[in-house]
Amino acid sequence: MSKKTIAVRIDSVVAENLRRYCVERGLKQGFFVEKALREQIERDELSEDLRDLREGRPFEAAAVDLKDYLKGRGA
Repeated sequence: MSKKTIAVRIDSVVAENLRRYCVERGLKQGFFVEKALREQIERDELSEDLRDLREGRPFEAAAVDLKDYLKGRGA
């Protein structure tokens, strides 16, 4: 996997907490930040999927089987 550098500005206290956390646990900051970003993106995507599922439930009663739909369309 290729790597790309990004630059972000974060609060100095957060930066120090990150540095200390990684030093205490023997982690590289880049590894830790990348993992944290991936996990947050996954949580956000899961949350969006769950919201879509909840919002789509009322339409399930009116849903038509795909084969029946295609027959009705002459496909």
